[in-house]
Amino acid sequence: MGSCVCLRHHFSYSGVSTGAFQSRGLSALFGKGVVTTPFYEYHRNRRRRRVEATVATGFKEQELRSPDLVALEYADLNLTHNVTQELGHVRIRQHVNPLSSSLAVPVEVPDWNQVFKDPTLPLTVDIGSGSGRFLMWLARRNLVLRNHLGLEIRQKLVKRADVWVKELSLSNIHFMYANATTSFNQLVSSYPGPLMLVSILCPDPYFKRKHHKRWVVQKPLVDSIVHNLAPSAQVFIQSDVHDVALEMRNQFDSVHVLKHIDEIDSSVLSDSEGWLLSNPMGIRTEGEIHAEFEGAKIYRRVYQKQVDCF
Repeated sequence: MGSCVCLRHHFSYSGVSTGAFQSRGLSALFGKGVVTTPFYEYHRNRRRRRVEATVATGFKEQELRSPDLVALEYADLNLTHNVTQELGHVRIRQHVNPLSSSLAVPVEVPDWNQVFKDPTLPLTVDIGSGSGRFLMWLARRNLVLRNHLGLEIRQKLVKRADVWVKELSLSNIHFMYANATTSFNQLVSSYPGPLMLVSILCPDPYFKRKHHKRWVVQKPLVDSIVHNLAPSAQVFIQSDVHDVALEMRNQFDSVHVLKHIDEIDSSVLSDSEGWLLSNPMGIRTEGEIHAEFEGAKIYRRVYQKQVDCF
């Protein structure tokens, strides 16, 4: 907790309790040694089988998979099953080409007064918001403190997230089917309040080298993010794929108006390579849960825009 005090002060997420398993870790749930198998073995077999663990639950043994851990982590949201009359069964397409023609045109800027109850509140933008659970969890804990905008290129996920937002009666969160590369600047520059946090968490890795041009963190987007950030605002990046994390890090490290959080607050702990040792948000993302369940390391960085650089 001590290593996250500075981050939560700036995020305005102080006093937030950690997720169901974030502070205890998988070893506390399953016992030591459950993730000791080398990651390459999981990665090699993940297309052929689902990694399972067995835990004792009362008098009955139950097999838990990583989706079960996601449900447990976000249990307090009490979301409905992913089958709805409007959407049917939501099948998640793992990778969508962000360079497709349908995502090349910037989206229309919404009427922020219609989107948020108070459009002057500080704004958090989650690029690649996925199912939206992570952002909804934050929004419920910051109803009068901050607005939240999720950008996602898988349209069915956006539609399902909209259904959940209505169920939760949240007025400080909005999801959009949008490619951040082409739409971020147009959207955020029109927002009436200050941009205080941008998160890019476990983005699609596109492993093939010829597809690296699809990576979301490219210089034009980085420039747009930095330009729109308010003084003292922050950028939170993380990935379980080292090459992706390193590319994101290199892009943001090169911006002179940004400093990594451990340069600002010595109580924030990083490893010898400069990656944060813990998630500062109080809850793990779904991608993070799946990756840790398979034994992967999570690479995290948090940057803060400097006031004295203006």
